[in-house]
Amino acid sequence: MRAMVLTSGAGFDQSGEPLVLQDLPRPVPGDGEILLQVLVCGVCHTELDEIEGRTPPPKYPVTPGHEIVGRVAELGPDCSRHEIGQRVGVGWIHSSSGRADENISAAFVATGRDVDGGYADYFVVPERYAYPIPDVFSDAEAAPLLCAGAVGFRSLRLANISDGEVLGLTGFGGSGHLVLQLARYLYPEGRVFVFARSETERAFALELGADWSGDTSDAPPEPPHAIIDTTPAWKPMLAALQCLRPGGRLVINAIRKESADRHLMAEISYERHLWQEKEIKSVANVTHQDIEEFLPIAAKIPLRVEVQRYRLENANQALTDLRAGHVRGAKVLMISATN
Repeated sequence: MRAMVLTSGAGFDQSGEPLVLQDLPRPVPGDGEILLQVLVCGVCHTELDEIEGRTPPPKYPVTPGHEIVGRVAELGPDCSRHEIGQRVGVGWIHSSSGRADENISAAFVATGRDVDGGYADYFVVPERYAYPIPDVFSDAEAAPLLCAGAVGFRSLRLANISDGEVLGLTGFGGSGHLVLQLARYLYPEGRVFVFARSETERAFALELGADWSGDTSDAPPEPPHAIIDTTPAWKPMLAALQCLRPGGRLVINAIRKESADRHLMAEISYERHLWQEKEIKSVANVTHQDIEEFLPIAAKIPLRVEVQRYRLENANQALTDLRAGHVRGAKVLMISATN
């Protein structure tokens, strides 16, 4: 099978193309596992974190990719949840303890980092961690739902807002454009303010129903009750903490933060950024329950999923575009799907 493989931790420094196209043996499902023929795989900022060493894989080589939509091609022994030919999806959680706190369990195994992922023709996963994809979504539309959407859903719950309150979103890429629509559906009396560095992103937010959009450092019409930060940078954290209302909560939806502007955290002021019972809550991964609960809600809305499509062998270009901030919605690798 074809696979785009990360062979070392050299990142983008040497050639600008950290992934190599290789011909690998097709994996064989073990007990309780299913083999998927991969239709599409989304491209996530976490892949950049893996490549650039912020959350490196435990060993090389590894095949990245954790927003996977595929069809069941083979059932391993003792499998009964899915049928051959069924379309299912897999997210960042490849396997874990199965408990409510499995996202922070020592047993957590990450798809495309701790085990080979979906930048390939075939992929193996425990059947418990594959989820039926609603028919309303095309293959490409479904891929970002498995991570950007599901972790956005978890972030929104952790924001702990009520209908009628103000939610802020800082950063407006693959996750942000889905969380905005979720918030409008789940909290119809509330308002959503979007902070984004790009004028294009700000216009897209208004197009999707944001009540206001501005630059990262702009003052919103009123202080939000909660802000979800989906950026890899530190500056938006400081800006968000400063404009939160008393008792507000900042939810940081990121596996890692980059180091380029970390020096800005030296400017943090207890009085301006943290006082008056403001809270900071990080998001760590997702559980199987997050994905199972989110997908039917996404279909009921239904979410408008904006995607940019790339061929599997162009995965390096997709990652380069993502790294450069060329984002409108989410990026998806078309592997055996056409839609």
